[in-house]
Amino acid sequence: MERQEVDVLVVGSGAGGLSSAVAAAHRRLKVLVVEKEPVFGGTTARSGGWMWIPGNGPELRAGIDDNAEKARIYLQHEAGEHFDAERVDSFLEAGPKAVKFFEDNTSLQFDLGPFFADYHPDAPGGMDGGRSIVARPFDGRELGPEIKRLRPPLQEITFLGMMIGSGKELLHFFNVLRSPVSAFYVGKLFLKFLRDMAFHGRPMRLMNGNALAGRLAKSAFDKGVPIWTHAPVRELLRDDAGRVIGARIDRRDGPVEVIVKKGVVLAAGGFPQDMARRKALMPHAPTGYEHVTPAPPGNTGDGLRMGEAVGAVVDTSLPHAAAWVPISRPVKADGTLGTFPHFVDRSKPGVIAVTRSGRRFVNEAQSYHDFCQAMVARNREEAGEGAEPAAWFITDHRAFRKYGLGYAKPAPVPYKALIQNGYLLRGNTLKELAAQFGADGEQLEATVAEFNRHAPRGEDPAFGKGTTSYNRSLGDPENTPNPCLAPIKDGPFYAVRLYVGDLGTFAGLKTNGNAQVLDEEGRPLEGLYSVGNDAASIMGGNYPGGGITLGPAITFGYIAARHMAGGND
Repeated sequence: MERQEVDVLVVGSGAGGLSSAVAAAHRRLKVLVVEKEPVFGGTTARSGGWMWIPGNGPELRAGIDDNAEKARIYLQHEAGEHFDAERVDSFLEAGPKAVKFFEDNTSLQFDLGPFFADYHPDAPGGMDGGRSIVARPFDGRELGPEIKRLRPPLQEITFLGMMIGSGKELLHFFNVLRSPVSAFYVGKLFLKFLRDMAFHGRPMRLMNGNALAGRLAKSAFDKGVPIWTHAPVRELLRDDAGRVIGARIDRRDGPVEVIVKKGVVLAAGGFPQDMARRKALMPHAPTGYEHVTPAPPGNTGDGLRMGEAVGAVVDTSLPHAAAWVPISRPVKADGTLGTFPHFVDRSKPGVIAVTRSGRRFVNEAQSYHDFCQAMVARNREEAGEGAEPAAWFITDHRAFRKYGLGYAKPAPVPYKALIQNGYLLRGNTLKELAAQFGADGEQLEATVAEFNRHAPRGEDPAFGKGTTSYNRSLGDPENTPNPCLAPIKDGPFYAVRLYVGDLGTFAGLKTNGNAQVLDEEGRPLEGLYSVGNDAASIMGGNYPGGGITLGPAITFGYIAARHMAGGND
């Protein structure tokens, strides 16, 4: 068997793995990244790409008043009894340093999202914006031929394959038929997209998570770090003292034994595609198959299993095993079902969510994690324990053509095919719409009538939609007096079915503040580290703000590299 020796072996090529690799290589360690799939970038490349890091440089340079003490208060409130003081303090101390390191020494550059509020901004220590940053758009041509190995973005959240940025750019797409400025802006982007497709076969203007993965990969290659794809790890290797000293890897040209001097970093993306663990840890998915995920197919819990095999422990104590998000299932050209995560449309005026009872159950503009919790609870209340969670977004023709609904895009994009394949439901009346998904039509009419009674005044006494800065940040700023509320009144009416999905798993390997994996006694397993979704979330099973998986991922990647190199800054 071929044998190689490195300082650091990183298993997985998402943000956690690549940040570990880049930070370690910068400290003159010899690093190898291995990835089981044919492309690198992991879930990160499919994601929105936001990173939640309090006290980050872009935030402070913009004059936003934030500090670790305030963020700690917020996280303690959000995590409750599951607050992990050691790891939270480590994250808050190292987060700003990690951002500065990447800004100063790598291709990873950040943009601030000041409009992006914490998800519970009115909680103690919460903020109306500044803690969430995103990778700056990236020209994929800088990767050279390696661009072919970068995982493409999630197709369902692109427009014909073109990536769309958050914030002002998204507003331009919504206003393309109402503003000459927006029409010119979108038209220019679309022409560049067509040029890239003609010359390169894929978009070269990388946005969001694709930009984050691309920038980290470029940084890795610049520092001499190879990324092996088609290279699954079969097992970790230990010496007689129990220290992890490497791993056995299957390459297409044969097995390789990689021996490490400093450590192995598990960053394989958690377990969203592991049916057995889904069944065990997700109460809404009693067989495992009721859950829907946009995660790559390779995220099957390899890192967790490898860790357990050498004495590590998976923390299953958190109240939620994953970061929940409502997902709808558009039909692809080949007849298979896609996954569309609903980030923005929930907050738009003229959109509500109901169950089969025809009743609302939540402030639709709250975080997607909160939305799904309410969805599961209402279905359990109405249909009993073990009932498959189901809900539908409801809107009218005006709002539908202005904002779209899920995978159905705003005017002028056609939508009739989505009705024909069953993704989008339409009825001339609310009763007719309700009949299509087996809902109580009279109750749906009553629900909409009550909603409409208050919406013109910008009020939602039932659930308070539009009452927080986070709610309003994703509404329509031109819709007054509340950017999240408008009556639902002019047919035809439309609906899209929702499922419970995830944006990453929370249950993971127990680690300490240095990202070292712990055994059953809470002692570090020498030579073994874990970052990203392979490590248990530091958020206590909650979802405090945009980027609470990727922010800790790059921060603990930086921390792991620092610890392996024997540094403290």
